[in-house]
Amino acid sequence: MSRSSTISAEALVDPTQRDAHYGGNVAQYLIDLHDTKSTFNFCGGMMFQLVLSDALREYLGKVAANGGDSTEQPTIAPSSQGLMSALPNYEQSAAADNIQTFHGREVRKVKDAAGGMGFALHLSLANGNDLEGWTKQEIAGYDGWKHDVSRQWRTGDMLQEEGFTSFKDKFGPDAFTLHHKCYLHYDGFNKMWLSAEDGCEGTPSGDGGMMAKLKGVLGL
Repeated sequence: MSRSSTISAEALVDPTQRDAHYGGNVAQYLIDLHDTKSTFNFCGGMMFQLVLSDALREYLGKVAANGGDSTEQPTIAPSSQGLMSALPNYEQSAAADNIQTFHGREVRKVKDAAGGMGFALHLSLANGNDLEGWTKQEIAGYDGWKHDVSRQWRTGDMLQEEGFTSFKDKFGPDAFTLHHKCYLHYDGFNKMWLSAEDGCEGTPSGDGGMMAKLKGVLGL
């Protein structure tokens, strides 16, 4: 039996059950959200499937195995830091550390995305050997603190030319994307939010992907 089949569906979305199940092991929490094809509810109803790159999932697996006290565990900022610009030592740059901040992509027109809307949020490993990571061009041109309309969206062909050669295989021939630096924070109700630098954010939902299957199996 896989680990994902033993996870309580509510532990992925309910703050009390999440904390009881995971404690400080945020790395394992992110892995389980990925493995169950969980969706994040952005902007009041836009369901984005969380997708970790293979390299980031492997990295987080090693962190998770070291337990919740590992200094490499991803951090979740307090509710008082509800914008990335409120983080300590914030700067407008492409730099990310896989702890407080992550390299992410908003991907649209994704084939078979959980949630049924064709949306995915792709996180990759920063500062490491990740074939799905940000390309040199994405890093050089990053301006994620600006509004989407003024930024460079990328087609699958563009990304594959820049070095992410498996993009269309992973997300489909029609997928296109915009890269964002992301971080995690709590709200006043202890819910976790995954937020982009421009302030767009989503919280784990109970819909889409394996969540509905888990609830059905567990009779929830």
